[in-house]
This record gives sequence, structure tokens and C-alpha cells, in this order.
Amino acid sequence: MSATDRDLPAKMLSVVTYGPRDYRLEEIPVPQIGPGEVLVKIEAAGVCASDVKCYVGAALFWGDEHREGYCQPPITPGHEFVGTVVALGEGAGEKYGLQIGDRAISEQIVPCRDCRFCRTGRYWMCERHDVYGFRQVAPGAMAQYMRFPANARNYRVPPTMPAHHAALIEPLSCSIHAVQRAEIDFADVVVIAGCGTLGLGMVCAARQKNPAKLIALDLSPHRLQIARKCGADLTLNPQETDVIEAVRDLTEGYGCDVYIEATGHPAAVEQGLHMIRRLGTFVEFSVFAEPVTVDWTIIGDTKELNIHGSHLGPYCYPIAIDFLERGLVPAEDIVTHRLPLKDFDRAIEAVHSGAESIKVVLEP
Repeated sequence: MSATDRDLPAKMLSVVTYGPRDYRLEEIPVPQIGPGEVLVKIEAAGVCASDVKCYVGAALFWGDEHREGYCQPPITPGHEFVGTVVALGEGAGEKYGLQIGDRAISEQIVPCRDCRFCRTGRYWMCERHDVYGFRQVAPGAMAQYMRFPANARNYRVPPTMPAHHAALIEPLSCSIHAVQRAEIDFADVVVIAGCGTLGLGMVCAARQKNPAKLIALDLSPHRLQIARKCGADLTLNPQETDVIEAVRDLTEGYGCDVYIEATGHPAAVEQGLHMIRRLGTFVEFSVFAEPVTVDWTIIGDTKELNIHGSHLGPYCYPIAIDFLERGLVPAEDIVTHRLPLKDFDRAIEAVHSGAESIKVVLEP
């Protein structure tokens, strides 16, 4: 470890989850680092909808093993973050181009580098799948300090970027990847369902593809207003408008060319299947709290759709950093809440309710 480690405290404050709704602010040891590893002092950590699913105890399958919770407690949650480098393990500075005092971020997944997906460059589908804040081998960022393991994928973040903006790099990377999966063409009518942090990032990314028409859907008038700032040509509220008919009316009855689902609500999946044209492209991004059942005949025999999943933000972090640097994302509008670490419970509940929040950021 760098000589600066002697200046670090032995203990730090950290949120620790022990199970559904059992989250505690505790004093735990500051992580120790080894060769190739990085220690950062956290400046900002975002709260994600998947953090909420861990909080409420949503079930998830890890490989063939069913777990009662969405994460593996006890663990420090948090996979959206930025921090200042305070210590570097042997070789880490050279490997990542980092120095003490640099601002840095790490991709949300720490790939094993050994499985068939990692060996072929598709690391985001790593079979072991160690994601910060969910697997015990990779504690997350809702703490004062955080360790980036030797296999992590790390990047420098410009010092001029506000920390609460930099906390958007991870979700924005996911949004960009989803838009890449959509394979948008210039003549396409694109519909993005859901204008939370991820959906708004998708609107920003899709705008750079310059489709013929970019439509955003959400139940919140405020979020739709921000979607227009992100570049949406048209915003529709399904509670006020028959959005399926509205999109068909705009497309000579055919339906949209591309539909990206980012609501996390089962009804939005069925909505998209009816809204999209034959031979259209449907991108599913959301993580659902329950199984979703749809008529697969629509996908196959009726419309012969291209169904694409989207997971994490592979190879997109430099693009996301560039988007934020160039002001292509209205970060001040998207980050609605900035709270101290001690108010983590308020932060999680704000995301859970979704009534007034979009992106909630903790600042240790």
C-alpha cells in the first residue's frame, strides 16, 4: 500500500445491510488493500432502484442457488459512486493511470477474468458476477472509504466535475448500453418508457443517435418535463393519454420502431409489445420485483420482434464521463436529493416512494 496509508483512520462509518429493512450505520474497519488494488475516500454514492429491491427483500437467483434476499448480507451497499484516491496497492497506479489525490470510479462489476465471458471480452456477463454492494466479496460505496479489487475496471474522473454529477456515471453508462442495444436508425420512431434516472439517461443517449422522433413516457409530469430537457421530442403520460393509439397515430398505424422498457412495471412490457411495429426492436432493461407474464405469440408469430436484453454499462464509462463533461445530461435536474450518510434510511425511502425523487445521492 502507498505510504499515505499511515494517515488513514483505522475505522470508518458504513451502512451495513443485515437483511430486508435491517440497515444500520456502523463503525467498521477501513478496508486494507493489496497489490493492484485502490482505496478511495467516497465523495458521493447514489441510491439505485436495485438497492431498494435489496432493502425490501426482493428475491433473486444467483446462478442455480435461490436466495431469499436480493443481496448477500451482511454487506455495505452502493454501486453508484465516485471517490478520491487515498492509497494505491503495488502496480495499481501504473495499471489504471491513477495517482494519490485523483478522483476515480470503478465499474459496478468486478469481473473474474477467467470465465468464458470474461475471456472473450464480455466481462459484464461474468459467470461469477461480483457486483459492488450485492456480493460479499465486493463491499459497496455507502461508506466513507471503499476498496477497488485487483480485477476491477477503474477510470479517472475529471476534477472539475461535481461529485454529485459524477455519481451519475454508472447509471448513465447503463443507459448508454441500453441505447446501443436498440440499434437506432435515423428514420426510427423511438419510445422510452420510464423517466427515472436510467430512462432519462436513455433519452439523453438516444438524442445523440438523432432518430426521426424520440418519445418519452412516464406518469410524472415533472419527470416528463426533464425528459424534454434531455432531448425528447414528445412526452406522453399513460394516465392522461392512450399512448398506444397515440404512437400508432404518429406512425400511420404501424407503431414505433424501437421500444425501450425502463419502468420496472410489468404493465409497461405488455404496453410495449402492443405499441411496437412488426419487426421492431424491443429492449428490456428493468429489474422487476415479480415475474412478468406476456403473450409470447406477439413476439414470435405475430410480429417477429427483435428482443434484446440490456445489463450494466460495458465499455460505456468513458462515454458517460464525456456526456457529463459536455453538458449533454441535465445533471442538476436529475439529482434531486443530496443527503449525508447518516440519513441513508431517508435516502432509500425517497427512492422507494419515488414521489418526489429521481436520483438520490449520499455524501459521506
